[in-house]
Amino acid sequence: MATRLKAKAQTYAPQTQNDCAADIKKLGDLQREHARVAADMNDEIAAITKRYQPQLDAFGERIETLRNGVQTYCEANRSSLTNDGKVKTANFITGEVNWRQRPPSVGIRGADAVLETLARMGLTRFIRTKQEPNKEAMLNEPDAVRGIAGITIVTGVEDFVVTPFEAQAEVA
Repeated sequence: MATRLKAKAQTYAPQTQNDCAADIKKLGDLQREHARVAADMNDEIAAITKRYQPQLDAFGERIETLRNGVQTYCEANRSSLTNDGKVKTANFITGEVNWRQRPPSVGIRGADAVLETLARMGLTRFIRTKQEPNKEAMLNEPDAVRGIAGITIVTGVEDFVVTPFEAQAEVA
């Protein structure tokens, strides 16, 4: 059973041109107030971040030092900790460490040059050709694709935009 979504009921609409002009002014006032509150919030977040950042940095440095020390110990004693490589995890009373092999990956820098080299060397099996519908061409020739299942040419969509007037003051 399909659920049908209904548009939200309109609860307010201005009744005159003067009411509409007044509402546009109120809209601008509310948008500016929203921006002020958002700026205040960001100022407070910045102050909180500034207050706690030295502590967080100190914790981060201490964590990194301890982690590197644990890794140094475990690497030096890997054979005994992993039962000569039979297991990948070493259990301690307070936690565990493990070694995991990452899956192979390919990194490519300068993709255009790599593609050119692969093609020149006859290694085209390593070049992927992506086929996809050309929407720009369809917009240029809408009659040619009209009636094809899965293709819809959307035209005449209109957006309604309200832009309250406000003066722009530059910061010197």
